[in-house]
Amino acid sequence: MLTKTPHLFDDATQVTAGDSRWQGKTSEDYWAFVGPFGGATAATILRALIDHPQRSGDPLSLTVNYCAPIAAGGFDLDVRLVKANRSTQHWCVEMTQGGGDVATLATAVFAERRPSWSHPQAPFPGAKPYEQTLPYAKVAAAWVKQYDFRFVEGEPKFRGHADIGAAERLLQIMDRRPRAAENRRAVTGGDVGRVLRPRLSRPARIGAVRHGVADDLFPRRCGRSCR
Repeated sequence: MLTKTPHLFDDATQVTAGDSRWQGKTSEDYWAFVGPFGGATAATILRALIDHPQRSGDPLSLTVNYCAPIAAGGFDLDVRLVKANRSTQHWCVEMTQGGGDVATLATAVFAERRPSWSHPQAPFPGAKPYEQTLPYAKVAAAWVKQYDFRFVEGEPKFRGHADIGAAERLLQIMDRRPRAAENRRAVTGGDVGRVLRPRLSRPARIGAVRHGVADDLFPRRCGRSCR
């Protein structure tokens, strides 16, 4: 009998439950140039929230503030339910390493999806079929190798160009190694959403980076809005 091999993403976002502190560790497979890929960090935090026994409803929004560099190795997640009512929950998560200062601070909102009206805010963008779009050239960072990037519009040009191109881009993203259907939970929105990076017109020092993922990126169990 064949056994299913866990996806690298599942291993990278694995967390161990505690009372209020959860534990996890960084992954070499989702490593960026100077630290872990921010999308993997966001997805790990979201996975801890989804797996929390007090969690109710689906993820509606996630905001992640990257306050300081994260070193390779283990980390702690202080997960707190700040406020809850009949329909929504508000969570706060702090990531630390070795008892030090907070390296990552996240807030999230979960909500029960109750019957209500819905309205699409924007039409799905038109694009060439996935098979007709050329894959983007490989980049040295390990996390980039886990995805298949195909730019329909606004392909960035980093080498030998003073301007990396348009600020708005249209691209298709897939896992280079497909994830099993049962493993495609809302954590997918956390890592894919982090690919949407800010454009810098010149080199700059950034003390902290904020990352927000809206409700649009999270899979819905039905076509209704939360109210």
